[in-house]
Amino acid sequence: MKKSTPAANPDAYVAALSGWQLDTVRKLRDIVVSTGNLDEVIKWGHLVYLSNGPVLLIRAEEQRVLFGFWRGKRLREIEPRLKPGGKYEMATIELHENEEVSRTIARRLVKEAVKLNKTLGNPTIV
Repeated sequence: MKKSTPAANPDAYVAALSGWQLDTVRKLRDIVVSTGNLDEVIKWGHLVYLSNGPVLLIRAEEQRVLFGFWRGKRLREIEPRLKPGGKYEMATIELHENEEVSRTIARRLVKEAVKLNKTLGNPTIV
């Protein structure tokens, strides 16, 4: 994986994208921003959304876009494509060209993830 300078802000992150990754990230970002009262930041080099700790991420890569949730293991009944991995209860949906998450499912995932952080607290504090 090649190193690059992190984007200065979320708008710059999106502006640096092109092709299907740009389209996918724009759609996901629009859903996330319009669904929850979340703080949007650049953290770990990609888009991260916070509400009582990290809730979800959107990460564009060369061959895929990740739509991940810190408590995603608890959300798998909403979207079975959520693949567990990493620390905490992280699970991500791996999207490739011509793949998407329906607006209805994405909105439900965001709402439930925010609700989990509100109820259980910051997922990074063990």
